[in-house]
Amino acid sequence: MSQSTQAVTIQALIVPRPEHVQDVETEMRAMVQASRAEAGCQRYDLLRVDRPDGTVEFHVQERYDDMAAVQAHRDSAHYQAYRSRAGDWFAQPPAVTVLHDVDVAG
Repeated sequence: MSQSTQAVTIQALIVPRPEHVQDVETEMRAMVQASRAEAGCQRYDLLRVDRPDGTVEFHVQERYDDMAAVQAHRDSAHYQAYRSRAGDWFAQPPAVTVLHDVDVAG
């Protein structure tokens, strides 16, 4: 099966600036709801880590039917709106990893 037609998992790490933690969480909660409603989105989960040093990290775990569904997500109005609002909210650029299945439990 080609990688363009097999399920795709995305992992993203988002580290907001301290003054924007609530902004990012609020926007990401809205992103969760909108993304879960997309055709081709199998999962869209938001997790939070509160580090001892006060740093907050958000981890996003996404799963799509294929790369076309990933692209549709990236092209969606809600994703584009989030990215335009959140541009200066991050302490570092979001780290996004695209993973292709090798041996995944179904």
